[in-house]
Amino acid sequence: MKKFFLRFSALLSGIIFWSACSTSDDANLVSFVDPLIGSGGHGHVFIGANVPHGAIQAGPQNIYKGWDWCSGYHYSDSVIVGFAHTHLSGTGCADLGDVQIMPFTGTLRTSRGEQNDISNSCSSYYSHENEIVRLGYYSLLMDNGIREEMTATTRTAIHKITYPEGAEARLLVNLQEGNGDRAVDTYLKQIDECTFEGHRISKGWSRHHVYFTIKTDTPAESFAVFDGDTPAEGNSINCAGAKGVISFGKADNVMLKLSISSVSCENALENMQAEIPAWDFKKVMSDASSAWNETLNAIDIETQDETIRKIFYTSLYHCHIAPCTYCDINGEFRGHDQNIRKGEWLNYSVFSLWDTYRALHPLYTLIYREKLPDMITSMLSIYEQQGKLPIWPLVGSETNAMPGYSAVPIISDAILKNIEGFDTGKAYEYMKASTVYPQQNGIPYILEKGYIPTDKIAQATSIAMEYAVGDWGLGQVAKKLGQESDYKEYMKRGRYYEQYFDTSINFIRPKLDDGSWLSPYDPFESVHMTGHFCEGNGWQYTFFVPQHPEGLIQLMGGDEVFTAKLDEFFKAEGDMGEQASMDISGLIGMYAHGNEPSHHIAYMYAYAGEQWKTAAIVRKIMKEFYTDRPDGIIGNEDCGQMSAWYVLSAIGFYQVSPSGGVFVFGSPMLDKATINLPDNKTFTITALNDPANNPYIQSVKLNGADYEKSYITYDEIMSGGSLEFVMGPEPNEDFGKSMQNRPHTAI
Repeated sequence: MKKFFLRFSALLSGIIFWSACSTSDDANLVSFVDPLIGSGGHGHVFIGANVPHGAIQAGPQNIYKGWDWCSGYHYSDSVIVGFAHTHLSGTGCADLGDVQIMPFTGTLRTSRGEQNDISNSCSSYYSHENEIVRLGYYSLLMDNGIREEMTATTRTAIHKITYPEGAEARLLVNLQEGNGDRAVDTYLKQIDECTFEGHRISKGWSRHHVYFTIKTDTPAESFAVFDGDTPAEGNSINCAGAKGVISFGKADNVMLKLSISSVSCENALENMQAEIPAWDFKKVMSDASSAWNETLNAIDIETQDETIRKIFYTSLYHCHIAPCTYCDINGEFRGHDQNIRKGEWLNYSVFSLWDTYRALHPLYTLIYREKLPDMITSMLSIYEQQGKLPIWPLVGSETNAMPGYSAVPIISDAILKNIEGFDTGKAYEYMKASTVYPQQNGIPYILEKGYIPTDKIAQATSIAMEYAVGDWGLGQVAKKLGQESDYKEYMKRGRYYEQYFDTSINFIRPKLDDGSWLSPYDPFESVHMTGHFCEGNGWQYTFFVPQHPEGLIQLMGGDEVFTAKLDEFFKAEGDMGEQASMDISGLIGMYAHGNEPSHHIAYMYAYAGEQWKTAAIVRKIMKEFYTDRPDGIIGNEDCGQMSAWYVLSAIGFYQVSPSGGVFVFGSPMLDKATINLPDNKTFTITALNDPANNPYIQSVKLNGADYEKSYITYDEIMSGGSLEFVMGPEPNEDFGKSMQNRPHTAI
């Protein structure tokens, strides 16, 4: 179907919505999304109102009680303490939850209360029966009789609050509370009877600044400020944990707009005036829904199974919550160096790179190509702020969470796929510099020894193997750019996984500073944070060579030995120990789909000529580990990675090597999927013979011609055309078996 895209200048509006003027045959895909999927269990997804990649993520806030409240909300809860305007989605660490507001009635008070006792507090109980969650809209009728509704643009939320008739209507503005963080400096001031401003600077997973402006459509009758819960004098306060209560008298309905900035209250006000100049709640809600609909229309699908449709489009929605816009309407943002910067691009933050380089960013190269230049330019800007490419940047600060330099395979992939719109020369220079950055964990050992000793640095084996993934992609870029010496150096570094492979046991094995193997060694054992591996064990990291599966097959002794080892991997049972990471979930043998290091492994059979075994495992994962329930995601959703794995796999393929564009066939589950490409092109994937129930590929056609390969390239997809699978209940073991038809890694 034809698309009309409208991009407003980042300097003029910054609202990067796709046009709400869809053609008449565009489906209302938002109706297929259930945002509550992943809000229970360990999914940790955001619940509330936002737009694609919005800076504002306005939603309900529970009392933070640990890991399962990383997003600020968990489906099991029943106490609401406020509605915050920044959130994380799917992460394994908590932070944000900034600028909480909470409507209440009755006496003037500020207490939050506790989970088992909220008497005399501003908090309220609630029930999911009184909750409405749609894309771009959230509504909750709380047990205190107040209905809170909200919707949003990129940097501004608008709230509609309905108080019980005749009650004393009040609104708590709470800058003390966040989500698992600690406020270190807060400011709150009444500007006039309808305008308030402030800031919240906090330290949690990261240190970040949020400046805000609030405007109400109803004049305040009074305003009281508090240092924590202690009353203070005047109409402004600057302290570690400010609170304020706006009182509206007997008003039944109050609307308010709240806009944020990392720079200043003045910028926040400018954002508000540009994005929501009027008080038209319905229009903002409609525009938000249209923006989500256009985003989801990147892929049109057909399936007879409505549950599959719901999971697919919910997954596609999750792919566009993060990264988040991180700049004001005028282009300004606060850098990692705390300097105020101004970009001619749309600046982004909240890159969960260790997770998302595996599937989310390869998916973006298919459906979101026009956004990637700004995302990569944002990464290059972070290099200029901190001296290395980002590791896990969170709204103006580097968390340094997770091993590797995971921006490198993402940028390499974009260059190899000829994606333009960013400075390739800078990108190449900054990637090289980041791979030798002396303060980066373990880099001096890589440069000296070619490996990182496990008796010197925790998680050494994982760190080094992640570096090898980035190095391999950078080597490919060096070849493309004609840098022969760099090509040779980085291809050598890309094979440093060989340093860890013990051929006597056919396992990746940690190595000591003196060059000897760790002994004793149990490949089942996993020790979180301080062990030899990051969120995994020796079994899982033995197959962590996505950049060069052929090399791993050769190390193991060939196809038969490799596939036998994979068979054993998917059946192995052993004790990972009491200190194993909670992230190691969704187990099939030692395969852990709830955590990212395993995500490519199901597709590795195809490299040894047994694509049908890939199909069997991929189908099992899709069927068992993705459901339409609140606990329907088997582990942390991780800013789109878990969902991107499903989107690609349901279509029928997955990019195993993060840099290069070889998509390996799995088990297509949709009757039809049409990827809407640039220049009005489409690529249509059809699966015949009841694909929802028949998991095995029998034969394939590309553009009407017989196609024997068990993979397809990025260039073939982006050229447009059609791919047709014929499915069956039993495997065709000959499909993709011959060497010339197997996927390969570009060298």
